Amino acid sequence: MTRSCGAGISRWLSRRTPLSLLVTAIALMTSQVSEPVAHAGPLSCRSSVPYRSGDGGYHTFRVPAALQVPDGALLAFAEGRRNSAADDGDIDLVLRRSLDRGCTWQPLQVVADAGPDTVGNPVPVIDPRSGDVVLVTCGTIGTATERQVRNGAVPGSVRRVYVQRSTDGGSSWSEQRDITGSVKTPEWRWYAVGPGHAVALRRGPHPGRLLVPANHSLARSGKIGAHSIYSDDGGLTWRVGYVTDSSAGPLELNESTLAELPDGRVYINTREHSSRPRGSRADAYSSDGGATLSVPFRAQPGIAGPVVQGSVMWVPGPSLTGRLLYSGPADRTRRIRMQVRASDDGGLSWRPLWTASEDPAGYSDLVRIRASVTGLLYETGSSSYHETIRFTLLPPPFLGSL
Repeated sequence: MTRSCGAGISRWLSRRTPLSLLVTAIALMTSQVSEPVAHAGPLSCRSSVPYRSGDGGYHTFRVPAALQVPDGALLAFAEGRRNSAADDGDIDLVLRRSLDRGCTWQPLQVVADAGPDTVGNPVPVIDPRSGDVVLVTCGTIGTATERQVRNGAVPGSVRRVYVQRSTDGGSSWSEQRDITGSVKTPEWRWYAVGPGHAVALRRGPHPGRLLVPANHSLARSGKIGAHSIYSDDGGLTWRVGYVTDSSAGPLELNESTLAELPDGRVYINTREHSSRPRGSRADAYSSDGGATLSVPFRAQPGIAGPVVQGSVMWVPGPSLTGRLLYSGPADRTRRIRMQVRASDDGGLSWRPLWTASEDPAGYSDLVRIRASVTGLLYETGSSSYHETIRFTLLPPPFLGSL
């Protein structure tokens, strides 16, 4: 198990130690639990910065994912890139936890460390049966890059898929368990999950199913496509769901995000690389819990923006269908202007709801803190979106409208 520093100090305190050392240790434990991060932001706690590139021995933090543990901590995951901002190399999966809705953050935890290799693409979800946090990630064995994997310069087997779980709200984590053999077919070279939160289905034919969006590349054509993986036993076993190799047509689908609608259908929204004149997103629907697509992926021109990862989440809304939210940069070509957009018709049409800032912006993840409180964890900075990962709450007028 990967454990927090506090657990080790507790074991140390159980031994006989001089009084002065006991006092010092107690002070250290207290600071680890409650000390606000230096970049926590204003006292109003509308926003904070859990990750700033250069902190903690990491060159860059990227690829955020957020999850609210019921009656527990807010979890902010990220890739901790040791030596550069590159997508490959020595990358750890890291976590910071907040006990006050994202105002302050506990010390950084390393959830997975593969030495000089890569671990990333965090996809967390709560298993509704056990209450455990289930975390799906990907890794690359060795120094291979995505380009080398996709063009066959190195075998596709270097790209792996893992599952971890936490039974205590993210304080400690199990070791990584390799599930690649269950979710990756031999003809797929590149493979990635998410990134961003997954969903636990609550309606429709498969309540309790954990559904994770993913993508892959084909060995013969090199084409990239979307697929899902799912678990019906709380993350113990996994299967491949829908696959877009034939249904996507000319679309080039990459990083996906999904949400469950009130009628039990699953709405899937994905990064799309081929339809720049029509937009950079595509979407689809599944009526059987992500096992197949009931409506294939089609270009979604209602979400204009650069080619980049985005996040979707369903929240209660003014109509019976509720409201879908989408987060991503709103400039048509550049990764700037992080914006939350809304759909009141299940993803058919979209409109701007709120712009977080005009600054550079990259990857993001939406999170529901409680019934009427919505948060956004996203990459941003004054001159580059690699500078920080910021957490912010949607402002009160929009919180009230949800």
